[in-house]
Amino acid sequence: MKHKRIRLALLLIGLLAWLSVAFYGYRQVHADSSSSLTTVTIGYQKGDPVDISRQRGELVKKMKAKGYKVVFKEFQNGAALMTALKAGSIDYARAGDTPPVTAQATGTQIAYIAAGATKEYGTGILVGKNSGITTLSQLKGKKIAYTSGTAAQSLIIKALKKAGLTTSDVTLVDMSQSAASVAFAKGQVDAWVTWDPYTATAQVQNNAVLLTNGTGLTKNRDFLISTQTYAASHTTVSKYLVSYLSADMTWAQNHKSALVTMLSKTLGLSKTIVEKTVNRRTFSMQALTNTSSIVQEQQAIADLLYTEGVIKTKVTVKSAFLT
Repeated sequence: MKHKRIRLALLLIGLLAWLSVAFYGYRQVHADSSSSLTTVTIGYQKGDPVDISRQRGELVKKMKAKGYKVVFKEFQNGAALMTALKAGSIDYARAGDTPPVTAQATGTQIAYIAAGATKEYGTGILVGKNSGITTLSQLKGKKIAYTSGTAAQSLIIKALKKAGLTTSDVTLVDMSQSAASVAFAKGQVDAWVTWDPYTATAQVQNNAVLLTNGTGLTKNRDFLISTQTYAASHTTVSKYLVSYLSADMTWAQNHKSALVTMLSKTLGLSKTIVEKTVNRRTFSMQALTNTSSIVQEQQAIADLLYTEGVIKTKVTVKSAFLT
């Protein structure tokens, strides 16, 4: 009997040892592979190029194959994105033309990584259908909603200058785009400086009139931005991201019908609104070095904001373009 108990004990010990080895092997094979991936965090806004890549899913797959886990964080505007970038809570940000300039002016060591095509046709100044406002000069004395630190700020300054007006001739109301949307719909402001899909939404839902788009005033390009420190030590990550974002933008440009269907569902907007947004812009994303024309575009914004007292520091945009 004693020998039987010993054999049984040895059998149990052996069985436990085998189970331990088997479980270890299972964990090795089936463990979450993401634990070994390097995390890359990208900030975006609804419906922008990064959001399109996020929804399509190809960028995440390709980055994972290269050893990176992409995490996306949504923000309402470029100013908030620049704040997050400076704080280090994101590694890259997709923003328009003005946020990088204001960020650089406040000491953020930004780095321009890539740029997209102009979005000037969906960016502009909206007025109510019965406002009676048909020219920029008629904005004098009016209350205008905009968001500081965004493309809307530089646009309204340029538009007023074009009409021979200054910001002192109007009442500028600084508010988030979502708050501006409500204020505009309720008639609490006379005009609203905004961009797609807000522009298209107001045009379709409120019969708003686009008093002027960005033509001759702003390109409002998409920029992929990082910090100088991060970009300098992660050139391979930037190379992959630009390549995969570029591929997704090529897909978007060539499959606008599928893009409209996708964005309509995720943005919760009608296809009519999304079609208006998609059909008046070009989708692209290309790597940047010292691209002279784009440097000049950004420098012009920096000079304007400094002259107007919006930023207190002169900005040399070229220093933020990696060589």
